[in-house]
Amino acid sequence: KFDQLEQGKPFNALASAFNQYCGTLLQNSELTQLKQKLAHQINHALGREAYHLAKLIPNLATILGLQLHYIIHDEGCIDARKRLQYLLCRFVEVISNLFAAPVTLFLDDLQWADSASIEAVNQLLLTGGLATQNTSFFFLGCYREGETDNFNPLWTSLCNNNLVNARSTE
Repeated sequence: KFDQLEQGKPFNALASAFNQYCGTLLQNSELTQLKQKLAHQINHALGREAYHLAKLIPNLATILGLQLHYIIHDEGCIDARKRLQYLLCRFVEVISNLFAAPVTLFLDDLQWADSASIEAVNQLLLTGGLATQNTSFFFLGCYREGETDNFNPLWTSLCNNNLVNARSTE
């Protein structure tokens, strides 16, 4: 859920949703082997870049066996936003393949979403959702009518979005 008071924190709702997902995996003791396999596949797919995602998703750091205070902060990346979008897409791809089921993400209050999160959702839809034959990502979002203007990142995205099979309901 996006929060009106957290609008200035990029990826906040996405990080929260994926952190909750990873937390659910951590709480289920029956999934020990699956968590190990997930950690292996994420490390294989993301390599050293996994720590950037672990900074965003603390429960993922636990699954990967990383200690956040030991993570080297390399903030020299010219476009950290695009890097995180890429890493989120790879993360969704890994968990989708591991569970042989699409990842479904529901986010509420999109009218308060930051532009980085909207761009990340668009990228997820393009790489794992609507634009591919093997759908590995479904997105459902809600926003309050009348709460957006022409400059809101959500509205801009909806107006410029010509994704195949994208649907909007009222």
